[in-house]
Amino acid sequence: MRNVLNLFRPGKRPDRPPNGGLYRSESCRPLTAGQIRDRQFRNVRRGLDPAEVHAFLHRVAGELADTRRELARTSEENVRIKRALRTWQSRLAPGAYR
Repeated sequence: MRNVLNLFRPGKRPDRPPNGGLYRSESCRPLTAGQIRDRQFRNVRRGLDPAEVHAFLHRVAGELADTRRELARTSEENVRIKRALRTWQSRLAPGAYR
C-alpha cells in the first residue's frame, strides 16, 4: 500500500528492485558462450548434421564471447574518459568565473 501512495506524492518514487522492476524468467536471461557451446539437441530421423550444428554453435559462442569482451573494454574506456572529463572540468571551472 505504501508504494501505491508514493505514486501520488510529487518527488517520491516507490522502492524498486535492483533490476528496475522488470521481471525476467530464467529462460529470458542472456545466454552465455558456455551455454551455447554445451547445448544439446535431440536426434531426429531427418535432422541436421550434428557436426555442422556444433560447429555453428561454437562459432556463435566465440563471437558472443568476443562481443562481451569488447563491450566490457568499451565500458571501461567510457568510465576512464568520463573521469578525465570531470577532472578537466574541475580544474577549468574555478578559474573560468574569476
